[in-house]
Amino acid sequence: MKSVDRALDKYLPRSGKLAQAMRYSIFAGGKRFRPLLCLATADALDRPKKLVLPFACAVEMIHTFTLIHDDLPAMDNADFRRGKPSSHKVFGEALAILAGDALNTLAFEIIADQPRALVELSSALLEVVEGQVADIDAPNKDLTLKQLRLIHQWKTGALLRACVRGVGSICGASPKKLAALTKYAERLGLAFQIADDILDATSTREKLGKPVQSDVKKGYPYLIGLEKSRKMALLEAASAQKALNVFGDRGAALSKLAEYVVARTS
Repeated sequence: MKSVDRALDKYLPRSGKLAQAMRYSIFAGGKRFRPLLCLATADALDRPKKLVLPFACAVEMIHTFTLIHDDLPAMDNADFRRGKPSSHKVFGEALAILAGDALNTLAFEIIADQPRALVELSSALLEVVEGQVADIDAPNKDLTLKQLRLIHQWKTGALLRACVRGVGSICGASPKKLAALTKYAERLGLAFQIADDILDATSTREKLGKPVQSDVKKGYPYLIGLEKSRKMALLEAASAQKALNVFGDRGAALSKLAEYVVARTS
């Protein structure tokens, strides 16, 4: 994702402690899955990727902001992220919080000329926050499958939905295609999170670059078992791919992302 990294480098400030903290987390080696989703959506709509590059960067800033705050002692209390010490372990809690705040604000500044996309992203972020609140409210009790799905629809699915709907608004997607993209993202979000829960239960910190088995009683494997979780992830990914029929061959990149989320090992 060299094009995204170049654009992020252009948008981010360069001097001072705050800039250092912002850059540390942005360039800590993430997969850029959400920017990839934005660019693949533009491809499905047959529009140039550079048209949505600012929005893709904004989404990555928002995602990174949520990770910085999630790792804080008051939240998930995680010491590692993407194989490196979490922001608050390197810069201290105060600067980590401020770096997250700055990334959040900068994200909306760079898409201020795209009001519909901005609304999609801000609405999704509110859902992410609601999901985190729900997650915190149930730290030591078993969740039902319905409750777990709702939390994940907020915490994971909302931002993926914003990726495709925000790009759809920028690219002038028809109502039919926007509806298809929305359904795709909703199924993709569930597949992504189920796969994430499987990795949390079966992988190692070295492979994932973050703590594992941190939410054992909040994961799909705990509620329905590993085998059923794997089958469910595959079914959700297949449903996501089916939603892309309206795009024909142009939906190939989005389809590959659905395959990727359930096949990944890190």
